[in-house]
Amino acid sequence: MGLAVLALPTILIGLDMSVLHLAAPELSESLRPSSAQLLWIVDIYGFLVASFLATMGTLGDRIGRRKLLLIGAAAFAAASLLAAYATGAAMLIAARALLGIAGATLMPSTLSLISNIFRDPNQRRFAIAVWMTNFSVGGMIGPIVGGVLLEHFWWGSVFLVGVPVGVILLIVGPVLLPEYRDPQPGRLDPLSVVLSIVTVLPVVYGFKQVAQDGVRATSLLAVALGVVFGGVFVRRQLRITNPMLDLRLFSRPGFSVALGGQTMGLFVVTGTQFLVLQYFQLVLGLSPLAAGLWALPAMVAGVVGTLLAPAAAAKLHPGRVMAGGFALAVPGLLLISLAGPVSGFALTVIGFAVLSFGVQAALALTNDVIISSAPPERAGNASGLGETGAELGNALGVAAFGSVATAFYGARMIGDALPEGVRPELADLARSTLAGATEAAGRLPDAVGDEMLATARAAFTGGMHASALCGVGILVLLTLASLNLARRSLDDAAGTAKDVTGTEPDKTAKRDEVNGDPPVEAGTGRGAPPGRRSPD
Repeated sequence: MGLAVLALPTILIGLDMSVLHLAAPELSESLRPSSAQLLWIVDIYGFLVASFLATMGTLGDRIGRRKLLLIGAAAFAAASLLAAYATGAAMLIAARALLGIAGATLMPSTLSLISNIFRDPNQRRFAIAVWMTNFSVGGMIGPIVGGVLLEHFWWGSVFLVGVPVGVILLIVGPVLLPEYRDPQPGRLDPLSVVLSIVTVLPVVYGFKQVAQDGVRATSLLAVALGVVFGGVFVRRQLRITNPMLDLRLFSRPGFSVALGGQTMGLFVVTGTQFLVLQYFQLVLGLSPLAAGLWALPAMVAGVVGTLLAPAAAAKLHPGRVMAGGFALAVPGLLLISLAGPVSGFALTVIGFAVLSFGVQAALALTNDVIISSAPPERAGNASGLGETGAELGNALGVAAFGSVATAFYGARMIGDALPEGVRPELADLARSTLAGATEAAGRLPDAVGDEMLATARAAFTGGMHASALCGVGILVLLTLASLNLARRSLDDAAGTAKDVTGTEPDKTAKRDEVNGDPPVEAGTGRGAPPGRRSPD
């Protein structure tokens, strides 16, 4: 019952990310926002979620994770009402900002509470898999729920979904959810909070701008500014007595490999999805609805992979299962890299589904390893770092894959690649993006327009191929890192058990050793010392 309660906010967050895109046309007609205001309405939520995740994860360790979850639920419900009845673009931007801050309290709170409620390793892995699945469920039902609401009500109705969820959490949360907090939390450092926000926000903003407008001086300056503040933040965390983020967690191989796998796995999946959906619409000519429906096999495959991984991890070392997931995803990207500008539909649908299955299976375990690597009192801190990595992976993946594809596209469209007789302004439009080429082709005679469009589609497909091959390299590195984690953990377990008993350890002891904590001593039933929790 507690897991069912914790599933509600994750479904809500997944749903909230998708319904706004459907409401954007009606919202624009009603509030008349400028183009810049509309971008902020869409993006401010994600910016502030990413910026506040680490802060909220640490705050939950200090004041109590259930308390923070309930505060966040109340704030999310109130901000949803404010957004639904916004009377202007500025008011809606402010409401979306509050939704982002409130949303940042929900994810680390739910994940860290799961890690405390489910102490059995197999139950915990399955619970985290269910938790991850709910994001996909929310994303899948979002267009359906949003479409029904917009069919019968005004644009603000899509935000009201958050109100009953917040009310339910406030009613049943105190009854079904236990409270956990760090018994010795120390003082919260306000300067660290500010530094964490000004580190993440410019980086996410900069990479989103790269994905939208290409590489510009302003986007590079934003990323550089975030990196500088990040250096100051890290230096402060290493020097103060009570750091906001315990950077010592990175010394644990399980934590570092799992966090890197989560960030870069989402980097590859999100970047690929960004290009595949454009490929469906702009190259193969599918409608937005059809493109979305043909992306459903990948979402379903991801859910299946997420739910199967915990069962595999009950018999194999989690590092090996993670490695298997990343390795299985490689053929999916290779299939996408073979798709052509005319006949690549089946290859892309199958390849994207294989990629989603493999990566999501690996990610089902990265969250568990991230949380179990940390002492129980620092679970919120660890989950906040994990969610921050996930948000950065999403933002960086779209920007990086989009930039690779854009660079390849531009290189293929220069010189005499375009047909003769195309006016300079139309040629410039065609060289900018595939969408621009489609628009320019509509202003040209049929034969010339068709020739230019064929060239542009081939150039975009080549850019998608290049991005897919870059993703293959990343997945191979993640596979090797996960295998190395499994090997090191099993070697450490073997050495520890042999030192204690004078005999070789059994396979269970080997599998239990993920993050450097000692396994259960043979014949004693004793495990990790007080204050430290073995992952199994």
